[in-house]
Amino acid sequence: MRPRVTLVLAITTVVLGGLLLVPAAYARLADSGGSTSSTEEAPVGIEPSAPPPPTLAAAPVTVKGVDGFFSWALLDRESGKISGSKNMTSTNSTESMIKVWIVSDYLRRLGDKTPPSAYLKMASTAIRDSNDDATNALYAAVGGASTLDRLIKMCNLTETAKEIPAGENRIWWSYTSMSPRDAVRMGECVKDGTAAGPKWTEWVLGEMTKVRGTTAAKDQRARQGGGRWGIIDGLPQGIVKQGPVSIKNGWTLINADGKWHLNCLAITDDWVLSVMTRYSGAKGLDYGADVCASVASQLVTEQPGAVLRVPQPLTVKQS
Repeated sequence: MRPRVTLVLAITTVVLGGLLLVPAAYARLADSGGSTSSTEEAPVGIEPSAPPPPTLAAAPVTVKGVDGFFSWALLDRESGKISGSKNMTSTNSTESMIKVWIVSDYLRRLGDKTPPSAYLKMASTAIRDSNDDATNALYAAVGGASTLDRLIKMCNLTETAKEIPAGENRIWWSYTSMSPRDAVRMGECVKDGTAAGPKWTEWVLGEMTKVRGTTAAKDQRARQGGGRWGIIDGLPQGIVKQGPVSIKNGWTLINADGKWHLNCLAITDDWVLSVMTRYSGAKGLDYGADVCASVASQLVTEQPGAVLRVPQPLTVKQS
């Protein structure tokens, strides 16, 4: 992660496909014409059951204005099925999203040992604050690029590769190329305990729920940045209240191509979602955060037995 630039953005409309629930954009039936009521009552002594909460499920997704690369993938944890965009096997540089693996790899390799307090603090700030210096220390502690080999092997990744940036002579963890399909596999690898092991999995997932800071310039620094935005902003309270949502984003304005490389990862008990993008630096950090949120919103789906709501159009900011 390197210095971020936040610019003033305009608005464009995101077209939604299908009848989906969109948080903060529910269609409200007006009392003067669209409200409905029923005189039918539940039998005496029988409490009407609450409708099942919404979830994320495969659905059409449209996001306009990405002038580089856009892809997403969704893993259903019950079935193991991965759905997503047609190009969900195409890759982007991971940036800070991969920090959750580096932290997990470090902790798992300790076995039953307790890490030095300084290293446990670095593991926390690498996730909560996306701190680069802490990540570099952990990366060195796990043997550098060998951690990426373990990532690929242990998480059964098929489109992930180590990368050396142009003009450099060593592998950079932030430049690791990964597809959204592999990103949700990595997320599942964390969730099922493979990545961090039985002792540290809940700790890592818990740290991911404590990611902090916004896209605002005051929260974006040279060596760390606020990362609580994206997918989490596209989820309705009906999903958030079901259980913890663990997140880790990665974002850098790359000088070499003048584009933001921005990725979002979210993990719950039911699903894992990743959105990966590259787009013009002029669009700013908020644009990419809104893209991740809009994808999540478009995938929100009522389960059988719930009242279907017709969504209002969702907007994504762009220049």
